[in-house]
Amino acid sequence: MPVRSYPVPGPFRAEQLPEGSPYELSNGHPILCLPTGRRGGLSNLIGGEVLETDPAVKAAGVDVGFSKDPSHLRAPDVSVGDFANEPGWAPGAPPLAVEYADTGQDEAELENKIAELLGAGTQHVWVVRLVGPRRVEVHEPGKKVWLAKPGEELTAPGILKNPVPVLALYDREAAHEATLRNLVQRRGYESFETALATASAQGKIEGKIEGKTEGEIEAARRALFAVLKARGLEVSEQQRDQILAARDLALLERWLVQAATASTTTKALGS
Repeated sequence: MPVRSYPVPGPFRAEQLPEGSPYELSNGHPILCLPTGRRGGLSNLIGGEVLETDPAVKAAGVDVGFSKDPSHLRAPDVSVGDFANEPGWAPGAPPLAVEYADTGQDEAELENKIAELLGAGTQHVWVVRLVGPRRVEVHEPGKKVWLAKPGEELTAPGILKNPVPVLALYDREAAHEATLRNLVQRRGYESFETALATASAQGKIEGKIEGKTEGEIEAARRALFAVLKARGLEVSEQQRDQILAARDLALLERWLVQAATASTTTKALGS
C-alpha cells in the first residue's frame, strides 16, 4: 500500500510512494523530507532558474524523484539532466544535482543522499550552504570534496554550457544576470550586448529621442520580445501594443530584466 502517513521501517518500493509523497527511499527505508523554509525556498527557485535556462540543458526540475532501482528514490532540491516531461519517477540519477543546506540540516542523511546519488551515476552534487559563510561544496565521484566561494564559478562540462557564479545559486540579482545571459544565448546570441547590436542593425532606424537613439529603443523592444518568446510567455495584442508604444529606454530595460524571471507577461511588464 502507498506510504501516506509516518511509516514504520520498510522495506518499501518506489512504486508504493505516490507522487507528492514527502518521503524518499534509501535501501527500502522511508526518509521523511520536510518542507523548506523561506530562505531555502527562494534559493531553490532562483538557482533552479539559472540552471534550467542554460543553453545546453534539456530538462531541469525541483524535487524530481529519481529511482535507480525499486528500493531507492531520491529527489534533489534541483536536478539537471534529460528526463521526460511526464508523470512518474525518473529512472537512474540526474547528471547534476543541487542540495540547499539551511538551518536544521540532517548532515548524516545529507551525506548518505550524496553517496547514493553519486553511486547511481550523478556526476556533480553541489551543496549550497546557506548557514555561515556562503559556499558551495562540490562532490564528484572519486574526488575529494572541494569548496567554491562567492566570486568563483562552478562548471559541469557536458551538462552546462556556461559556468555558474556561486552567487547566482542564492543571490537574486546575480541569478537574474546569469538567467538573462542564458536566455539571449538560447535565442542565438552570444551575449546581451550582441543581441542589442544585432537588433539595432536590423532596425535601420536613425535619429535620437530624449538623448537615446531610436535604434537602441527598437533593439530593447526586440530583445524583450525575444526573451518573452524564449520563456514561453504569451503576449496579448494589448501587451504587444504596450511594448511597441513604449519610448522610454529605461522602462524597456526594466521590463527586459523582469522578463528574465517573471512567471507571466503581466508581471514582466509590471511597474
